[in-house]
Amino acid sequence: MKIAIATKDWQSVAGHAGQSRFWLLYDLSSVKAGDPLPAPGHIQLTNAEILHYFEDDGPHPLDGVNVVVAGSAGDGFVRRMKKRGADVLLTGETDPTAALNRILAGEVLPDQRFDITTTLCKLRDVFSKH
Repeated sequence: MKIAIATKDWQSVAGHAGQSRFWLLYDLSSVKAGDPLPAPGHIQLTNAEILHYFEDDGPHPLDGVNVVVAGSAGDGFVRRMKKRGADVLLTGETDPTAALNRILAGEVLPDQRFDITTTLCKLRDVFSKH
């Protein structure tokens, strides 16, 4: 399983997945119960790869991810990631490692924080081709 966490500075969970440039990628495919978490990979998207603007016309650096974690995301982002095979989990947790540990322990993530850009994205999604 691969889990990607949107960040704003590699240290804290980003509030808006669709506009996040920095992602921590945890590849848990070879991790067994009780093993320490592997160090995350870092994905830095170009302007054209930022999912808010990405045209869905080819491969993307987040392809192959099973779960995406972020502070907020619009409905269009959730639909686009679902088409690419990833579920989206939204949370108010700001620490990426804490969020990952909660997911792996089967715990509920804290409710997401208010983000005005999510409301704007919902309006944009009404007119989106996605």
